[in-house]
Amino acid sequence: MDILACPICKNFPLQLYVFNENKYEYNVDLGRKVLCEEYCGLNANFLRNLDLNSIDCKTCLTREVDEGLLFCSKCGRWYPIIEEIPNMLPDDLRDKNSDLSFLRKYVNVLPADIVLRGLPWNLSTN
Repeated sequence: MDILACPICKNFPLQLYVFNENKYEYNVDLGRKVLCEEYCGLNANFLRNLDLNSIDCKTCLTREVDEGLLFCSKCGRWYPIIEEIPNMLPDDLRDKNSDLSFLRKYVNVLPADIVLRGLPWNLSTN
């Protein structure tokens, strides 16, 4: 989350919605080192607003979003995460049917903003 920005309007940070995640084990001693440079996805906040001693990067490293959604609050675009890969293609390269199917799958756990008004398409325009 520290490096992902909207490819259309360049807004940062994006909002993350996690539907399924995989857990991994890392046997790395990070000490007190903070891995992110500006934004902590685990705490959903900028580092400048957090107590750096309370950030647990090792926990973050053990979690990988398998299925989820990234949302840009500036331009209203949403991007699916499928099999741990964010699909952040420009509108004209996205598959409308696949994206709408993804939205339908998670319609009950997503905000109405995304479901009914999200770009490049939403469930009120299909």
